[in-house]
Amino acid sequence: MSEKHAFLSEGWIIAVETIVTEQGAGAAGPHGNVVVNLIVTDTPFGEDKQFHMGTVDGGAVMGGGHRENPDVTLTTDYVTAKEVFVAGNPQAGMQAFMSGKVKVQGDMTKLMAAQAGGGGGGNPEMQTAIQGITE
Repeated sequence: MSEKHAFLSEGWIIAVETIVTEQGAGAAGPHGNVVVNLIVTDTPFGEDKQFHMGTVDGGAVMGGGHRENPDVTLTTDYVTAKEVFVAGNPQAGMQAFMSGKVKVQGDMTKLMAAQAGGGGGGNPEMQTAIQGITE
């Protein structure tokens, strides 16, 4: 059994980067390259956390920090981010967006097209592995 880490902790970021490296090939959906930078507020770490995710050149990308020239930057709280990106609950994301808990900067149409195409869910094994290492 894999060691579990708190969502967005340093150990979690390292474990996710390993999972994406091992399993991220072919995760891109029909919408090609989409890079999303995230700013997560109200974390249990006493500071906002930054990470990125998406698909580039046919493979998944996800890890700590921000990438240059993202298509979209999302800002949301820790609970919402964990529900959407770990639990894979897009309804939680939509509800948070509608209630103003998610702020979007960038190409909203590209983000919506990626979500309609399954977003990062193109690789269920990778999603399960990330859930498996998350407390």
